[in-house]
Amino acid sequence: MSSNTSVAGTSTMRSTMTKEQKRTRYLVISAMLSAVSIVLMQFDFSVPFMPSFIKMDLSDLPALIGAYSMGPLYGVIIALVKNLLHLLRTSTGGIGELSNFLLSALFVLPAGLIYQKKKTRKRAIMGAVLGAVSMAVFSVITNYFIVYPVYTAFMPMETIIAMYQAILPGIKDGDLLSCLVIFNMPFTFVKAMLSVVITLLIYKPLSPIIHGE
Repeated sequence: MSSNTSVAGTSTMRSTMTKEQKRTRYLVISAMLSAVSIVLMQFDFSVPFMPSFIKMDLSDLPALIGAYSMGPLYGVIIALVKNLLHLLRTSTGGIGELSNFLLSALFVLPAGLIYQKKKTRKRAIMGAVLGAVSMAVFSVITNYFIVYPVYTAFMPMETIIAMYQAILPGIKDGDLLSCLVIFNMPFTFVKAMLSVVITLLIYKPLSPIIHGE
């Protein structure tokens, strides 16, 4: 895939838009992708082998598409707008949205940066995997120091740990770090990679629309 091709393979048409028109178009597309993100955020669902309060969703998918098609900065902007919109119905006082934004940015930024330097499918996958790993590892830090302390205002830590222990009895009382490493970190990685797989499948038809080709 050459520098003017899409992640999924082939867009050779060139846009004749001016830089100002291109910037305006990208801002509009970013707003649309942010709206899609907030909608996808509502369609979360529980998964096996995870506590019921941890949900899977695909709200990072539009930000990844934006990072690949328009550049990493736009991917981060989409993640930011998504979480600013979600503040309207937050149940964590903004802490959950802050954590979600940080993790989303750590996911799409490496993916977009690596892909933008040389637009090949191999680099798209390489960047996405690096972003997914970064997101997964950092999720342990944000959950341990930011998110779960807020959860304890609504649910005692003993109850939270007990939900993990119901799945893996070997976890010791009070050992939140082990819970996050054993459960949340791989879950976050899988969640990110699911967005990667879908992006690789749908990017080809979307790229000409985004670029106005």
